[in-house]
Amino acid sequence: MPALYWTRYLYLFLALPLAAADKLTLEQAFLLAEQNNPQLAAGVAQVEGARAGIVTALAYPNPEAGYIAGPQHARMFGAVPGVDQIYSFSQPLETRGVRQARQRAAGFARDGSQFALAETRIAIRAAVKQSFYQVLRRQSEIIQAQDNLRLVEELRRRIKVQVEVGEAAKLELIRADAEVATARNFARSAQLRLVTAISALRAAISAPLSPGVELVGQLDPPALLPPLDTLRTEVLERYPTLAQSRAEIRRAEARVQMEVAMKTPQPTIRSEFEQQPDMATFRIGLSLPVPAWNRRQGPIAEATAQLRQTKATAEWRRIEITSALESAYGRYEVASQQVASFQEGVLLQAQAALDAAEAAYKFGERGIIEVLDAQRVLRSARLDYLNAQYDRQASLIELEQLRAVDLGRNTP
Repeated sequence: MPALYWTRYLYLFLALPLAAADKLTLEQAFLLAEQNNPQLAAGVAQVEGARAGIVTALAYPNPEAGYIAGPQHARMFGAVPGVDQIYSFSQPLETRGVRQARQRAAGFARDGSQFALAETRIAIRAAVKQSFYQVLRRQSEIIQAQDNLRLVEELRRRIKVQVEVGEAAKLELIRADAEVATARNFARSAQLRLVTAISALRAAISAPLSPGVELVGQLDPPALLPPLDTLRTEVLERYPTLAQSRAEIRRAEARVQMEVAMKTPQPTIRSEFEQQPDMATFRIGLSLPVPAWNRRQGPIAEATAQLRQTKATAEWRRIEITSALESAYGRYEVASQQVASFQEGVLLQAQAALDAAEAAYKFGERGIIEVLDAQRVLRSARLDYLNAQYDRQASLIELEQLRAVDLGRNTP
């Protein structure tokens, strides 16, 4: 809990510049999520409840005290009339096996809740980082769409002048108008995607954002990943969900042990003190339940079935996480290859093709269609390059999440 309080103070310190400058960094987004996300608060409450469960497991059964009184009448010669009083006391006892198994189950429940909280925190930070970069991606798309719109409008302006002076046919102006309309629609679509991305970021941090908030950040540099087999071993050892599954298996095993131990009758020590009008009597004894009808076959079978289910769930989680790792690793490699391909020549070639088409059109060697086609190729190449960069970033975030690393820093 003290760590959460320090987080709140740090958030208040950093949030003041955010409100004034209307800018948002990734670290500020993390702090907002730590402060406001209800899933994290629910995870903290779950850990506190599991710790309280350990206190419950350590508690001893309460004793029971009783008092009974009633009049005693003389029915024979020599009997003394008066009040007959009985004081009773009983203390249930637990065998060592039952107490130890219950305490182990409570300890594993606490460990599982802590692993679940760690998984929740990692998942929240990953969602914040993914949505943060999605907003940056949509902002970059808008910049590209606006640049493309300016180029097309400039080309249309020149064509219009040529049509007015009779140097070009009116059909070329119609084609340019259609291209301008297409570029405007693409710019509007990019704006709509940005609004959707900001809504997703707002949901991830669970805090309001102003419509004109400016995100300050840049893509992480390429990461040098270890081989897939090494990475798989690392993930299977470190990922909190798998550690939580192992704790749940141990908890289920402890529950089976507790149910088996409870087959042994749990004794109760009883004592009574009876005060008659003319004499006092003290008695002490031991009582044991007789397992004649209920031998706990049902609870033992339920606990055993729960153990099998827990093991099967853990195996499914392992398969699911391994599959997610392989998928993210493959997508990261493909995206990295695409980025390298664009950087090594695709963009330069598309730009050179556009320059050549514009020069040929200027000297009357080519028509407007060739120029528009070259612009589309360059626009598509730039957009594909942008998508490859952010696809690589998204895959890197997934790998960071699976490796349970600090998502606020670059992976070494």
